[in-house]
Amino acid sequence: MPFKKSLRHLVDLQQFDELKNQALNYVLETHDLNAQPLLALAYAHLGERAKALDIVIQVKAQFKQLDLEARIDLAAVHCLLHQLEQALNLLESDYAQAPLQPLLIARLAWCRMAQGRLDDARQLYRQAAQLAPQRLPVWSPLCRLYLELQDYESAQHALHSAIGQLEALHQQLPELAVKQFTAQFRSLQLELWVAQEQLADAEQWLETRRHNVSEDEWANLVVSYASLLAGHDKHSAADEALRTALKHYANNLGLLSQLAELAQMQGRTQQSIQLLRRAIRLAKEQNKPEAGLWVRLSSTSLQHAPQQARLAAEKAIELSKALEVSEHCSEIMIRQLRQQGQNALAQVESHEQHFELAEQLFTDLLNDNPYFVPALQGLGQQQMQRGNIDEAVALFERIKQIDPAKGYASLINARHFPDDEASLKRIEQAARQPSLEGSVRAGLLLQLAASREKRKDYEQAFALAVEANNANKGLLKYDPLAHRNSCARIRYAFSRSLYEHRPDCGIDSTLPVYVLGMPRSGTTLVEQILAGHSEIFGAGELGIIPSRIQGLNRWERHVGSGRRYPDCVDDLSPYVSAGIANGIIAELQELAADDKPQAKHVVDKLPHNFENIGLIKFLLPQAKIISVRRDPRDIALSNYFTDYQAKHGGMGFAYDMSWIGEQLADHNMLMHHWGQVFPGEILEINYEDVVNDLEGSARKMLAYIGVEWEPQVVAFNDLKRPVKTASVWQVRQAIYTTSTAKWKRYQQHLAPLTQGTNKAIRPDPINDMLSLPEPGLFSLGVDLYRQKDLDGAELNFKKVLHHNPQHGAAHYMLALVYCSKGYVADSIPLFEHALQRCPWQQEWRDKLIEAYKLMGEDHKAADLQAKAQTKTKTNTMTHDHDFDETAEPLALLTSSAFVREQE
Repeated sequence: MPFKKSLRHLVDLQQFDELKNQALNYVLETHDLNAQPLLALAYAHLGERAKALDIVIQVKAQFKQLDLEARIDLAAVHCLLHQLEQALNLLESDYAQAPLQPLLIARLAWCRMAQGRLDDARQLYRQAAQLAPQRLPVWSPLCRLYLELQDYESAQHALHSAIGQLEALHQQLPELAVKQFTAQFRSLQLELWVAQEQLADAEQWLETRRHNVSEDEWANLVVSYASLLAGHDKHSAADEALRTALKHYANNLGLLSQLAELAQMQGRTQQSIQLLRRAIRLAKEQNKPEAGLWVRLSSTSLQHAPQQARLAAEKAIELSKALEVSEHCSEIMIRQLRQQGQNALAQVESHEQHFELAEQLFTDLLNDNPYFVPALQGLGQQQMQRGNIDEAVALFERIKQIDPAKGYASLINARHFPDDEASLKRIEQAARQPSLEGSVRAGLLLQLAASREKRKDYEQAFALAVEANNANKGLLKYDPLAHRNSCARIRYAFSRSLYEHRPDCGIDSTLPVYVLGMPRSGTTLVEQILAGHSEIFGAGELGIIPSRIQGLNRWERHVGSGRRYPDCVDDLSPYVSAGIANGIIAELQELAADDKPQAKHVVDKLPHNFENIGLIKFLLPQAKIISVRRDPRDIALSNYFTDYQAKHGGMGFAYDMSWIGEQLADHNMLMHHWGQVFPGEILEINYEDVVNDLEGSARKMLAYIGVEWEPQVVAFNDLKRPVKTASVWQVRQAIYTTSTAKWKRYQQHLAPLTQGTNKAIRPDPINDMLSLPEPGLFSLGVDLYRQKDLDGAELNFKKVLHHNPQHGAAHYMLALVYCSKGYVADSIPLFEHALQRCPWQQEWRDKLIEAYKLMGEDHKAADLQAKAQTKTKTNTMTHDHDFDETAEPLALLTSSAFVREQE
């Protein structure tokens, strides 16, 4: 193979470190102009933008001497540098002359995709794949384009073709390349399952892979799966997937790191900090690099605990300076870590308004690397804070040249704006420039709305908020009727009769205190007051209860019951509910351990736990619950003017006044329901009362929790502790009254709110919710089967099927009982029904094949085996020749296994 062709082969294999080394040596030896774009391509992929740009400038001076392949390589460099116009000029010109060049077609397809011309991109990628199917990088974007069009059949076909090509080339490829493409294609299969809501298939496949790949490979798959779930607004499911994986590999840094990132993205800062601290301890124990984790800890702590952020940044700098080049730590990695550490310290100095020192640190970084985006962002945000708009815009323009998406995000994340009209107009003009976000930058418009409100220009403020929220609504998947139906099912499931018939469930811990209410009702303020007490730890907004709910849903999917939360709560036995509750308590204790180990109470202030009071009281009947109320008009406007950025976690309602009104009505009806089910057990606190009588309200709350009065709780704004929500800037101030009756400024705009609030609450009828006479029938049946009590097991499974005729696992277990008793013919319809309900259950399929063979129905066994082999080829994803389909899923069908999953 000619040497330049072997270099281009390294591009196909995505081996850019090796490409850099070989191309650099080749260029130095031969001065071959046509090889230089390949070296620039390696630099661009490895983040060495300045070196890549230098080569581009040199090559363009001798452009006429480049051959076709070199021009295609140069276009690829332009693509990586986000210089789309230059790339298109090269590729379109050459495409007219060489329309059948596969590499050219593939790179032109990338440009069409960047332009948003998805149909053209798909056709070009398909053509490139047909001309050169052995070029593995072409298959992933083709598959994703089909996914974006929701053409799942074509996407799956493209993925099959990719897997086939990888299998054919397996022996010819380096091991590292095989691993990389295997990981890509596995991630694509997970993406397909998630896009089609086939989560049970994904979870079963992941469980099988756990027995056949290394810990790190499996953890990477789970991290990928969690990212995909979050990308489809299934953040609680992503959280639960990571936590379940950590039960298998409790000390895996990849899983912990992703869980910390997910928590931070959802505003659960304290939780993220605790996870990062744990990861740092484990990295030290495992002798793995810590510097990057210290950088993340600094960034996560910055807004809420700047001193901790400073110490973490200094530690990151210290550790990165001590690093030496090794097999696991390249020169580029070390340089990046040192830059990240210095940038973290600069961010701390800027946050504490040491602007001159911060600017010097940022400038030193940019002198060393003019393309270091975090430093450009940090310096730009500081210039914006100081009112230097032109300087900030110039920095953001530099970011857009490097990474357009981050350039736009820099504007959105800027928190402080000058008050002069000319500056506000310039920012508003920038906010309406089309970007990757859309026709407007909604976050920036909401910041402008706040600035206009400060200037008492209320009409313009509301107009900007309307424009921003209308833009955001196009990105939402919020359905107010679905929320209303969900609340109705919660009320139905958690009726008083549930607690009368399940009196022994849960545990009697008094550790948890749940502060809840509508978002922006004052829950953060209440938590801050409570957290000032020496015996109370404020943990912030925790996803613990939503995570347990996702665990229940996962279990019901696993057994094919056809049920989900809240319908399934009546099936929780005392043993299982106690296991879940003990897991919650352990997690709360761990959160408090580092900061306030003496705490007798831990506050979880997730506002939307108002929907989960029924489950909380089922698991933790002695938990204290404080419901925060506020004038609904002020709640509505505060939500409408808040940029929640991450549009998930139940916050979709906040982008429409009518939806806010409906959510307020749903909240009120739920709280009325809880008051009837738990009379006198929930403390109601009004935000306006807290503002007008801070000490009286604080005494009332502390007496309810059962702790002695401590005067320091009223000085909450002086506390040096984290605040985790959108209310952070307000809570740092003393009590003020300007946020009360704010609605009067916008009274003429509140008609949609009133309409939504007063709309008749008419959820869809509930006709499909089962009521079980006793909990745990299925789990008891499994236990009896394991104890060889076949008659007892049969009776329990028949009871389950009497109440829930569609229960997949009950059909399967009853079939096993019949087989054990010698009634194989009677077991077959049960096996068939079970497999129909849960087609991902491999053991169930194998048992049905055995039953067919025992009954002489070999043709049915062969047909099912053939289908199984086809499915196995998809699921094994390339070269896992040690794939073992005999993993024992029955172990997951025991009550004790369920408790382990939930704890």
